[in-house]
Parts: sequence; structure tokens; C-alpha cells
Amino acid sequence: MLHILLVDADPARRRALAETLGAAGHRVFDTADAALAAGSLATPGFDLLFLDLRLPPLDAAALRAAIHPPESATPDSLEAAERRHIARTLEHTGGNRRQAAHILGISRSTLLHKIRKYGLE
Repeated sequence: MLHILLVDADPARRRALAETLGAAGHRVFDTADAALAAGSLATPGFDLLFLDLRLPPLDAAALRAAIHPPESATPDSLEAAERRHIARTLEHTGGNRRQAAHILGISRSTLLHKIRKYGLE
């Protein structure tokens, strides 16, 4: 199973690719937001990147730096990584908190607590 980041502005194409990759047993995080994708790349864990190179706000230099960060990069705190992961999961589920809690492997009440804690409301 691969962890795949899928960035595409076309919602129909993004959905079709995500469904195909998911059906093949891979975990897919899909978004149309290039900035969110760049932030996601800063966190290790993705095995593969599918990227629509025609995205308007795409900054090739920032993308290159995100894919291959400098060796002296300071790691994020666990809290910052958790906040970013919860935000990405909520975006992936379209704000469906029950589904997000299921994907994250936590109870809905725990997710609601973390949403309040990180100001993701």
C-alpha cells in the first residue's frame, strides 16, 4: 500500500484518480490546493505524488524545496504535525467529522476535542 498525494484542479479527474488508486488498496489524500499540498509534502509519509503542473499558484521552486528539503530543516513539533494531519483529513472528507474520525482511527469525541484545541472549527 502506498500513501499518495494527488493534486489536481479538475474535481472530476481528481475524484476518478482517487477512486481508482483507493480501489487498488492505496491511501490517497487528494486536494486542489497547491499551498496545502506543499505543506503536506513537508511532512514525511507520502510515497508518491500526482501533480497537475498547470495549477495557477504552483511555485516550482517551493515545490522542489518541499520535495527535497535542505538537510538543516527543523522538524515540526508533534502538535503541529497532528494539527496539519487532522486539517488534511477534514478537507479530504469534506468536513465530515464522523468519517474523518474513522480514517484517523480515533473516536468522534476525541476528534471534536482536537478540532477545538487546534482551532479548526
